Amino acid sequence: MDAVRVEVVRELLAGSEWPERTRTFAGALRGAVGRGSPGGLLLVGAGGYEPWHMAAHLDDEAAWSGLPELSPTLVRQRVPPGAPAHLAVGTARLEAARRGETVLVVTPERAEAALLERVDGARRAGATVLAMDAGDRELAGLAHEALSVPPEPGEVGLDLLQHLVSAAAGRRPRLRDRLPRLARLAEQFMSPPPASW
Repeated sequence: MDAVRVEVVRELLAGSEWPERTRTFAGALRGAVGRGSPGGLLLVGAGGYEPWHMAAHLDDEAAWSGLPELSPTLVRQRVPPGAPAHLAVGTARLEAARRGETVLVVTPERAEAALLERVDGARRAGATVLAMDAGDRELAGLAHEALSVPPEPGEVGLDLLQHLVSAAAGRRPRLRDRLPRLARLAEQFMSPPPASW
C-alpha cells in the first residue's frame, strides 16, 4: 500500500481510536529496533499464519526510510525442505534472541503453548516483545506492547493495521510533531540555574 492510500485510510479512520493506537504501537516498534542492529527484528506468526505481508511492508519501509533495522527476519513455524536461507529461519531462532533484539508476533490466531514458551524465553533473555493479535490475552501478557484487533468483522482488521503500523514505523517524526518537545528542551536550557548552584 503506497503512502497516498495509507493517508486515505488514516483519514477514513480519523475520529476513531485506531490512528493513535497504531502510531503508539509503531513508535514502540521503532524504539525497540532502534536500540538494536539490522537483523535483530524477529517477525513470527502463530499456528499456520505466516506474516508475509508485514514482512514485506517492513522491508519496504526499511529501504524507504533508511532504517535497515526495520527489515525483519521472518521466523517460520514450519520450514519446508530446500527453502532459501532467508526463508529457512525456524523457531529455534527465538531461543537465541537476546537483549537488543525484538520479537514481533503478528497473528489472527491464538498463539500455541510452544510459541508462547519461546517468546517468554526471549523476553527473559532481554528481548523486547511486541504483539499484534486478535485479542490473545496470553500473548498480550508476554508483550511489552500489544495491539489487539477484535476478531469480529468491522472497519478495521489485522491486515489493515499492518499497513498503518509499518508505514508509521518508517516515518520520521515531522518537525511539527517534534516542536512541543523541542520547545520544552529550549525552555530548560534558557531558564536560570537553581539558586543552589
